[in-house]
Amino acid sequence: MSDVDDIHSRPHGDVRDNRMHDGDDDEGGDVEMGQAIEDSSEEESDDEEEERKIREGFIVDEEDDDDDEEEVKERRKRHKRRKKRHHREEDEQLEDDDLELLEENTGASFRRNRLTRLRRGRESESPPAASSSRRKAVVESSDEDLDNDEGTRRRGGISSLWDDERRGDDEEEGDMDTDSFIEYSDEEEGMGNDDNREERRREKKQDAERRKRARRVRPELAGIDANAWDEIHDVFGDGHDYDWALAGDDDMEYEEEQYKPEMRYQDVFEPSEIRKRMLTEDDDLIRARDIPERMQLANSSLSQSATLLLHAPMTEDDLNGAAMWIIQKLPPRKIALFFAEGGQYFHLSSQLVLAVTFVLRALFLEEYEVPYIWVHKRDYISHFDKETNNRVELLSLPDLWTILQFGYKYRSLLERRKTLQTFYDRLQVEDHYFETDIMSKIDGVEVVADATDWLTMKYKDKKQDTGVDFHFHDDEEPQPDTKKHKTPSRISAYEVAKKSVVAKLAKGFGIEAQQVVQNFITASHLHDVEDPEIGPQAYAEQFQDPDPSKALSPNDLLTRARLILATELGKDPLLRTAMRKKFRDEALISVEPTERGLNKIDDHHPYYNFKYLYRKPIKQILDSSQYLQILTAEAEHLVTVSIFLPPAVRDTFEKGLTDAISSDDFRNVASRDWNMERSRVVSEVLEQHLIPVATKWTREYLREEVEDYLAYKCGEELRRRVDVAPYATRPLGEGEYSSSVLAISWGKGDPHKDAITMVFLDEVGRMREHTKVDNLHDMEPLDEFFDLLKRRRPDVIGISGFSMATMKLVNRVKSLLKGSSSAMSGEDGWSNQQSFDTPVIYVRDDVARIYQHSKRAEVEFPSMPPIAKYCVGLARYLQSPLNEYAALASDITAITFSETDQHLIPSEKLLSAFEKVLVDVTNKVGANINRAVADEYYQHLLPFVCGLGPRKAQAMVKKIVAVGGTLNNREQFIKGNILTTKIFFNASAFLRIPQFHENSNLPPHADDENAPDPLDDTRIHLEDYELARKMATDALEEDEDDYQGQHASVIVGVLLKDREKERKLMELNLDDFAISLYEANQEDKRHTLGMIREELLKPFSEQRRPYRVMDGWDVITMLSGETDKSLNVANILSVSVVRISRAAVNVKLDSGVEGIVSAEYLSDTPGLHPDKIVKKGQTVQAIIIERKFNWEDDNFHIEFSCRPGEMQEGVQDFRQVRKDENWNYTLDEREKDLLERKKRSQNSQTRRVIKHPNFHNFNATQAEAYLEKQQRGDVVIRPSSKGANHLAVTWKVDDGLYQHIDVTEIDGNPNDQTINGELVVDPTHKYADLDELIVNHVQAMARKVEELMAHEKFKHGSEDDLHLFLKNFLAANPAKSMYGFTLNRKRPGHFSLCFLANKKAMVQTWPVRVAPEAYYLFDAAAAGVPELCDAFKIRHAAAASAAPANGGKTPYGAGMGRTPARPLGGATPGHMSVRRPMPVGQTPNPYPHGGPLPPAGYGVPPPPGAYGYQTPAPFPPGQPPMPPTSMPPPRAPPMQGGWGANPGGGW
Repeated sequence: MSDVDDIHSRPHGDVRDNRMHDGDDDEGGDVEMGQAIEDSSEEESDDEEEERKIREGFIVDEEDDDDDEEEVKERRKRHKRRKKRHHREEDEQLEDDDLELLEENTGASFRRNRLTRLRRGRESESPPAASSSRRKAVVESSDEDLDNDEGTRRRGGISSLWDDERRGDDEEEGDMDTDSFIEYSDEEEGMGNDDNREERRREKKQDAERRKRARRVRPELAGIDANAWDEIHDVFGDGHDYDWALAGDDDMEYEEEQYKPEMRYQDVFEPSEIRKRMLTEDDDLIRARDIPERMQLANSSLSQSATLLLHAPMTEDDLNGAAMWIIQKLPPRKIALFFAEGGQYFHLSSQLVLAVTFVLRALFLEEYEVPYIWVHKRDYISHFDKETNNRVELLSLPDLWTILQFGYKYRSLLERRKTLQTFYDRLQVEDHYFETDIMSKIDGVEVVADATDWLTMKYKDKKQDTGVDFHFHDDEEPQPDTKKHKTPSRISAYEVAKKSVVAKLAKGFGIEAQQVVQNFITASHLHDVEDPEIGPQAYAEQFQDPDPSKALSPNDLLTRARLILATELGKDPLLRTAMRKKFRDEALISVEPTERGLNKIDDHHPYYNFKYLYRKPIKQILDSSQYLQILTAEAEHLVTVSIFLPPAVRDTFEKGLTDAISSDDFRNVASRDWNMERSRVVSEVLEQHLIPVATKWTREYLREEVEDYLAYKCGEELRRRVDVAPYATRPLGEGEYSSSVLAISWGKGDPHKDAITMVFLDEVGRMREHTKVDNLHDMEPLDEFFDLLKRRRPDVIGISGFSMATMKLVNRVKSLLKGSSSAMSGEDGWSNQQSFDTPVIYVRDDVARIYQHSKRAEVEFPSMPPIAKYCVGLARYLQSPLNEYAALASDITAITFSETDQHLIPSEKLLSAFEKVLVDVTNKVGANINRAVADEYYQHLLPFVCGLGPRKAQAMVKKIVAVGGTLNNREQFIKGNILTTKIFFNASAFLRIPQFHENSNLPPHADDENAPDPLDDTRIHLEDYELARKMATDALEEDEDDYQGQHASVIVGVLLKDREKERKLMELNLDDFAISLYEANQEDKRHTLGMIREELLKPFSEQRRPYRVMDGWDVITMLSGETDKSLNVANILSVSVVRISRAAVNVKLDSGVEGIVSAEYLSDTPGLHPDKIVKKGQTVQAIIIERKFNWEDDNFHIEFSCRPGEMQEGVQDFRQVRKDENWNYTLDEREKDLLERKKRSQNSQTRRVIKHPNFHNFNATQAEAYLEKQQRGDVVIRPSSKGANHLAVTWKVDDGLYQHIDVTEIDGNPNDQTINGELVVDPTHKYADLDELIVNHVQAMARKVEELMAHEKFKHGSEDDLHLFLKNFLAANPAKSMYGFTLNRKRPGHFSLCFLANKKAMVQTWPVRVAPEAYYLFDAAAAGVPELCDAFKIRHAAAASAAPANGGKTPYGAGMGRTPARPLGGATPGHMSVRRPMPVGQTPNPYPHGGPLPPAGYGVPPPPGAYGYQTPAPFPPGQPPMPPTSMPPPRAPPMQGGWGANPGGGW
């Protein structure tokens, strides 16, 4: 045996001691094997000493803890780096070609021993190590070598590249085991303390390193001599040339892994999937907290967006205030019964308050849900008269839900009030009015908002000074160096006025805003008003700014002072509350259609009911969907809605507020003036503050109330469907939960496409068999059908489908079950000789229609077709309607419970209403907990059990499964940690644990904790078990001592088996028992005792109504969609002819309902064959004359008539919507008249087409839009609304200014496409054709317009701009006069000549009309602009000399600053639509009298009616102008040399 073999054959400890060697042995060159062994033995002591020192380094003293920790961290870091490098270098092994090259050069063999590698891979649990030399140098070296030993690093390079490939002995396996241990032995490393673990790891590393060194110093062991190794080094290097480039990557990779967060399922799954599976942190919190799940949610647990409700708990001190606040929210009928004088239960009003307080305590302090209170605490919400033994229900079940709903709102109100109080405290002010008046009257969240706004307004500066920022633990730390952007500040007019001298002026009103409110609330002058000694105008003058340029007029100052007082009054919370109450009690609502709504809302539109709603009290729309439809129509821009107070109510409110702010001193003139100012303040308060705020609040109040009401109505319809027992034909046996059902459906009823599908469900709801047959007439499918009936023996057959053909299927099945001769079928005369006494009924299919395409059906029955899943839904509905609706979860909103209203209700409110119903009915029935654990379908009821919810029910089921899947008694809920305490008290009595006969015998002793208890199969709560046992003992007249040592409920078991238990229990006097209990323990238990007796008689007896079988219109509507209204007698419908015979014609509606038209009802002409009147497939109009139901034969059809005489008497508009009682008939008639006139106008218009490049079939608006981008003077010729012999010419005067000219064609042909007659604009302007009209009339006027606009006196812009220019010019040149021209935008084709004679005069305006041949200044024609200017100066000079008394002003006849009237005739008409609306499509006629009249004198107006759109003349024709009485005395005209004295004038 060689020395090396001897090393491997030694024990592990010897190998460890003898293999250590110094790292510098190979520095001298080639080393022989013997030398290597000798050197190793000679330095054994040194190695042992070194090992001892190394081991001592792992013995940590207390003072060296920090250093050791750093060393451990460094070692772990290096180890991680080596591990990363190992993975990176696995792929760096030499390929076979490289190995062959080495073999040729060295003569050695480098083939890999792959068999050995596979063997080692099997023997080692760790992955095999890679053969990379770099990996060997790093992974298989010690910590000291990595840092200090350069020789080892050189030897660990290429020399050891194939060591593990060459050696096939146990050395490599040992090395691999060691490496694997170092890298993967996490479990062993976790044992012991850290010091021992690190020491063991260090020892194993050193052991591995010593063994590797022993191999490396003897390269000939690998078959390579020393010379070959030198050559390898020269060719390949030592393998560490690029270590520097890998160090940084290793550190980075290590740090990334070191700080990589732990993988969670939130990092893998989508958030939506996590929420769907209820695995969020909120869901975990809801499951863990000992609070009923529904009380932890902000909305319904059915909602897919249910969120955790975070709130401050309510305290005992809050209950009294909450009770008084909630009592006001109870239904008005209950308030009238208990609190109105003379009410039936007025003497029990205090008891009602106590009952409401008890309910609030149970809900919000003890955290019991509504079903628990209703079933087990009914005695505390009812009154038991101990003298008369009468009970009065103080609160009903809906009242409890109402208290819960308003309890949530009151709790939110409390939180907001606390927040408001905190906000007030931070302001660090003392406001007596806020503390005593406002805070005590905060009864709603809107009042809290008002109070917050009021404080912000009043103490805004204080709020900014004392503002506190809230910082939470999850907020990011602020960055001090981050540049903050200044947020824009908004300063209102009130704040500006409040900071100015106007605030002092506002005090002159003599009373503060809060004093006014106190006077108004108390309806008395609690605070007197002090009037200043001088009037408002004189008082305001004292506050004018001394600087005239900044001074405001007294009126402006008073306006701002009123703004201050009006704002403070309008922001007052108490005043707003008073106005809201007025709106809530007495507001009216009116609706008017928009222009779009006029056309869209016709008599058949659903919005027609309120199209002209007029002054309807809002209290009358709280119990219908009308208001929500109004809001929808408003959102569609079809109507406008106005909510307002009646004038009398508003006047009363305004008078009260005026009295509160006004002074009582009416003798003083100044006081009266101040009261006038105060009345203006009241008007501003109402118009700008109180009424807008109250209107907005009323809209939201109505919406909330109507949505809640409609949601409640939908919930009640759901209750009508689910609060029924399963269909039953016989008493159920033990272990049976319902009747067995055979569900059948024919689908759409097409005999060529649809087969008849059948599904059978047994008594426990399991699907046992499903099949389908082509029909029920042939012998083979009939045999299969009867074979199914004989084998399964269903208790009931339920049938439904998607068409009226389902009625034929029901009739066929009934006839087959009766065994009638009509069932004969087949060639061999087969017939059914056996009858089946099985009921056949219709089944409501709204849930089944959803189920057949649901994911739930796909999971439960993946291989069944949709129609078979539909049948499963039908069968389950018969077995338990409650379970079917509960299984829908949030999809329940897809079921229609109200055809007209449901789509208007938000889904969250619908889900809340539905959840309440499902909770009520589920707890009324109870849930079999053991069945729920085993049956996933039945498990859908558990979330609606009192105290539970989807999350808690899911957790409860998992825990029960973990303890065996079955519970024997209710105590196991607590002892097995399945339910927490509060959840157990809420849910235990509603979770039923059935006691079967084989388990009914109780053990003789009470030691067995898992023994069943018969009381667990009752609705009796665990806290009342002793009462039940006492009642059983008294009923049996037994002695309790006789059952000592036995199960506590053994006496109950005896009673339940007693055949005379009913008599014995009914003989008990529960009234006396209840009184004795109250006297002994002060507990009200009268109702509880009655419930215990009922449960002992019939445990969990059925309390729901019997199943109601569908019939009548319910079936017709389900199968066809038709209703009683749509198929009412006298309705006229469209029917399709299906079959024709001599006696009658068979017809069918689109809905599938069939009908008959007898031959005598086809036509008024008798004797005609039907095929001569109608054809097959033809659609005809027919009137319903009779509806025939035959439910015994499942037949329904309609008899129609097509005779014209009867059709005239039919109801064609049976779908017409009824008008509301509050209808505005006046507005309705006016709008109808306008529409009729418009239609007649449109029908009477005939559009003429003319072949001309400028002709377009436009109206006025379209023509202007077309010319918008054209040049000045461009023309559009278009049809005229005045008739076929008229044309309209529209030309562009300027941008945005167009003139429309009416042209009459004389002696022309209206139907011709060319102009043949003379074209007359007016008597002085006539043209032969359109081209001449365009050139000589339109373009001539366009040139005149351009000429004037190019003049230096023309001013672009509006007339006001010209006025301002004139004033500024004379302010700079007071000794001059000035005039100018501008376009008259109100009269296209006209200019305005504006002039200012002197600085003190007023700007005057004269019209200038443009004609093709000249400009006209009144009656004076001017060929050009210079002539026009001269004509103006002459006329003005003449006018000034003719009226010297007027001081150089324009004479009164010219209008005292008003534009004088122009003479008739010759004027191009203006754009009439600018001044007043004209009939649609009509071009105004500027010459109604056939042409211009002779020129009139200056200032003489035209005859009345000549220009209806013109400003009337200041005096009648022929009457000289008379100066008004208010004119100042005459004075000399201050003319400064006339207009010629202004050579420098002009622009």
